[in-house]
Amino acid sequence: MFNIQKFNEIREKLEKYNNSGKIVAISKNHPLESVLEAIDKGVYIFGENRVQEAKTKFAKIKKDNPKIELHLTGPLQSNKARDALLLFDVFHTIDREKIAKEFSKYQQLLVNKKFFVQINTGREKTKSGIFPEDVKDFLFFLKNEISLPIEGLMCIPPIDDDPNYHFNLLQNLARENNNHKLSIGMSSDYEAALPFKPTYIRLGTILFGKRN
Repeated sequence: MFNIQKFNEIREKLEKYNNSGKIVAISKNHPLESVLEAIDKGVYIFGENRVQEAKTKFAKIKKDNPKIELHLTGPLQSNKARDALLLFDVFHTIDREKIAKEFSKYQQLLVNKKFFVQINTGREKTKSGIFPEDVKDFLFFLKNEISLPIEGLMCIPPIDDDPNYHFNLLQNLARENNNHKLSIGMSSDYEAALPFKPTYIRLGTILFGKRN
């Protein structure tokens, strides 16, 4: 059951902080019926973590409805880069050189795609992403060496930390590197993200309920 009331309530809050900010409805592990219900209620931006699951759910939907925008919000194996480019519109997890180089091989497929660099602000071993001190060099590499168009920065704060610290760190890195768009905020911490004027917040459980 998709909670359109909650979606509209959060969208209003987001728009107060950033008029162009958008909610990505994270539909991973939720059935096709839930996605169709959300579309029926006017939602058109969705997030998935895996190429195969996304393909099964969205290939036909996207063909029939060009307005649908699909975001990849999980890590990607480099051998799936081409398949991902054929399906997704926005990528939130550029997290290493190898995947960036793989994307850059398909310049003709990069038109109109948007990429966010994932920053490991908590320096967690279990998480992928670029460490804060490496951001400047990594962005230089993406822009000047492989021509990958970067839209902004993304992070996922450690579960037990104050998210404000991490969102503030990310915002400062974005300003220093002239990449002002932020992908921050999930079901558990989106309220903390709002004052940082996110371009995207990524909401799953709060909209779709617990995953299967």
